Amino acid sequence: MGKPPRDGSTSPYNTYFLTVTCGQGRAILQSSRMAGLFVDTLQSYRKQGNYLLHEFVIMPNHAHLLISPCTGITLERAVQFIKGGFSYRARKELGFGGEVWSRGYVDHRIRDSQDYIGHREYIHSNPIRARLCDTPATYPYSSANPSFSIDPVPQGLKPITVAS
Repeated sequence: MGKPPRDGSTSPYNTYFLTVTCGQGRAILQSSRMAGLFVDTLQSYRKQGNYLLHEFVIMPNHAHLLISPCTGITLERAVQFIKGGFSYRARKELGFGGEVWSRGYVDHRIRDSQDYIGHREYIHSNPIRARLCDTPATYPYSSANPSFSIDPVPQGLKPITVAS
Protein backbone atom coordinates (compact mmCIF):
# COMPACT_ATOMS: atom_id res chain seq x y z
CA MET A 1 0.00 0.00 0.00
CA GLY A 2 1.43 3.36 -1.01
CA LYS A 3 1.62 6.49 1.10
CA PRO A 4 -1.77 8.26 1.08
CA PRO A 5 -2.02 11.57 -0.75
CA ARG A 6 -1.47 14.71 1.31
CA ASP A 7 -3.51 17.06 -0.80
CA GLY A 8 -6.88 16.49 0.85
CA SER A 9 -8.17 14.55 -2.17
CA THR A 10 -9.50 11.66 -0.07
CA SER A 11 -11.40 13.84 2.41
CA PRO A 12 -11.75 17.54 3.12
CA TYR A 13 -9.61 17.29 6.25
CA ASN A 14 -6.76 14.85 6.74
CA THR A 15 -5.09 15.07 10.12
CA TYR A 16 -1.32 14.85 10.62
CA PHE A 17 1.11 14.58 13.48
CA LEU A 18 4.04 16.87 12.61
CA THR A 19 7.47 17.40 14.08
CA VAL A 20 9.47 20.47 13.11
CA THR A 21 13.01 20.79 14.43
CA CYS A 22 15.15 23.85 15.01
CA GLY A 23 18.29 24.25 12.90
CA GLN A 24 21.18 22.13 14.14
CA GLY A 25 19.02 21.03 17.09
CA ARG A 26 19.58 24.37 18.83
CA ALA A 27 17.20 25.40 21.62
CA ILE A 28 15.85 28.42 19.75
CA LEU A 29 12.36 28.04 21.23
CA GLN A 30 13.47 27.94 24.87
CA SER A 31 12.85 31.63 25.61
CA SER A 32 9.33 32.81 26.39
CA ARG A 33 9.63 35.45 23.65
CA MET A 34 10.40 32.90 20.93
CA ALA A 35 7.95 30.25 22.19
CA GLY A 36 5.22 32.87 22.59
CA LEU A 37 5.82 34.16 19.08
CA PHE A 38 5.60 30.60 17.73
CA VAL A 39 2.26 30.07 19.51
CA ASP A 40 1.03 33.38 18.10
CA THR A 41 2.13 32.34 14.60
CA LEU A 42 0.32 28.99 14.93
CA GLN A 43 -2.85 30.72 16.11
CA SER A 44 -2.64 33.42 13.43
CA TYR A 45 -2.59 30.99 10.50
CA ARG A 46 -5.27 28.91 12.24
CA LYS A 47 -7.54 31.97 12.49
CA GLN A 48 -6.90 32.72 8.80
CA GLY A 49 -8.43 29.32 7.98
CA ASN A 50 -5.29 27.63 6.67
CA TYR A 51 -5.55 24.63 9.00
CA LEU A 52 -7.26 23.29 12.08
CA LEU A 53 -4.93 23.12 15.07
CA HIS A 54 -5.95 20.22 17.32
CA GLU A 55 -2.93 19.87 19.63
CA PHE A 56 0.59 21.27 19.96
CA VAL A 57 3.63 21.41 22.19
CA ILE A 58 6.60 23.71 21.78
CA MET A 59 9.80 22.29 23.17
CA PRO A 60 13.13 24.16 23.37
CA ASN A 61 14.46 22.69 20.10
CA HIS A 62 11.40 21.31 18.29
CA ALA A 63 7.60 21.35 18.15
CA HIS A 64 4.92 18.69 17.68
CA LEU A 65 1.55 19.50 16.14
CA LEU A 66 -1.69 17.72 15.29
CA ILE A 67 -3.16 19.68 12.39
CA SER A 68 -5.69 19.27 9.59
CA PRO A 69 -4.95 21.44 6.54
CA CYS A 70 -8.14 23.09 5.30
CA THR A 71 -9.62 22.57 1.85
CA GLY A 72 -7.29 23.88 -0.85
CA ILE A 73 -4.23 23.89 1.44
CA THR A 74 -1.70 21.09 1.13
CA LEU A 75 0.22 19.81 4.12
CA GLU A 76 3.40 21.22 2.60
CA ARG A 77 1.79 24.67 2.29
CA ALA A 78 0.53 24.56 5.89
CA VAL A 79 4.06 23.75 7.10
CA GLN A 80 5.42 26.56 4.92
CA PHE A 81 3.04 28.99 6.61
CA ILE A 82 4.11 27.79 10.06
CA LYS A 83 7.88 27.60 9.55
CA GLY A 84 8.24 30.46 7.10
CA GLY A 85 5.81 32.70 8.95
CA PHE A 86 7.59 32.16 12.24
CA SER A 87 11.06 32.69 10.72
CA TYR A 88 9.92 35.95 9.14
CA ARG A 89 8.35 37.21 12.37
CA ALA A 90 11.36 36.16 14.49
CA ARG A 91 13.65 38.21 12.26
CA LYS A 92 11.32 41.20 11.98
CA GLU A 93 9.87 41.38 15.51
CA LEU A 94 12.67 39.92 17.64
CA GLY A 95 15.74 40.65 15.52
CA PHE A 96 16.70 36.98 15.30
CA GLY A 97 19.35 36.63 12.63
CA GLY A 98 20.18 32.93 12.62
CA GLU A 99 18.79 29.89 10.89
CA VAL A 100 15.59 28.88 12.63
CA TRP A 101 14.59 25.48 11.19
CA SER A 102 16.15 22.30 9.93
CA ARG A 103 15.17 21.40 6.40
CA GLY A 104 11.94 19.50 6.03
CA TYR A 105 9.74 18.02 8.71
CA VAL A 106 8.46 14.65 9.87
CA ASP A 107 4.81 13.83 9.31
CA HIS A 108 2.50 10.95 10.12
CA ARG A 109 -1.05 10.78 8.81
CA ILE A 110 -3.49 10.01 11.60
CA ARG A 111 -5.42 6.86 10.69
CA ASP A 112 -8.13 6.55 13.33
CA SER A 113 -9.25 7.67 16.78
CA GLN A 114 -6.77 5.43 18.59
CA ASP A 115 -3.88 6.83 16.53
CA TYR A 116 -5.06 10.37 17.33
CA ILE A 117 -5.32 9.65 21.07
CA GLY A 118 -1.83 8.11 21.13
CA HIS A 119 -0.27 11.14 19.44
CA ARG A 120 -2.21 13.57 21.65
CA GLU A 121 -0.89 11.77 24.73
CA TYR A 122 2.63 11.90 23.29
CA ILE A 123 2.29 15.66 22.78
CA HIS A 124 0.94 16.22 26.28
CA SER A 125 3.62 14.09 27.97
CA ASN A 126 6.57 15.48 26.00
CA PRO A 127 7.40 18.32 28.45
CA ILE A 128 7.04 15.94 31.41
CA ARG A 129 9.52 13.47 29.89
CA ALA A 130 11.91 16.40 29.33
CA ARG A 131 11.42 17.45 32.98
CA LEU A 132 10.09 20.88 32.00
CA CYS A 133 6.93 20.55 34.13
CA ASP A 134 5.08 18.20 36.47
CA THR A 135 1.72 18.07 34.68
CA PRO A 136 0.73 18.76 31.08
CA ALA A 137 -1.67 21.56 32.04
CA THR A 138 1.11 23.55 33.72
CA TYR A 139 3.41 23.67 30.70
CA PRO A 140 2.97 27.17 29.22
CA TYR A 141 3.53 26.18 25.55
CA SER A 142 1.19 23.26 25.04
CA SER A 143 -2.42 22.79 24.04
CA ALA A 144 -2.78 20.82 27.29
CA ASN A 145 -2.62 24.20 29.02
CA PRO A 146 -6.24 25.39 29.31
CA SER A 147 -5.35 28.96 28.27
CA PHE A 148 -5.14 28.06 24.56
CA SER A 149 -7.87 27.83 21.93
CA ILE A 150 -7.61 24.77 19.74
CA ASP A 151 -9.90 23.01 17.30
CA PRO A 152 -11.89 19.94 18.36
CA VAL A 153 -10.93 16.37 17.54
CA PRO A 154 -11.60 15.73 13.84
CA GLN A 155 -14.92 13.96 13.38
CA GLY A 156 -13.86 12.17 10.20
CA LEU A 157 -11.51 9.77 11.96
CA LYS A 158 -12.50 6.13 11.88
CA PRO A 159 -13.80 4.98 15.24
CA ILE A 160 -11.84 2.42 17.18
CA THR A 161 -13.28 -1.02 16.55
CA VAL A 162 -13.07 -3.79 19.10
CA ALA A 163 -12.70 -7.34 17.82
CA SER A 164 -15.20 -9.74 19.36
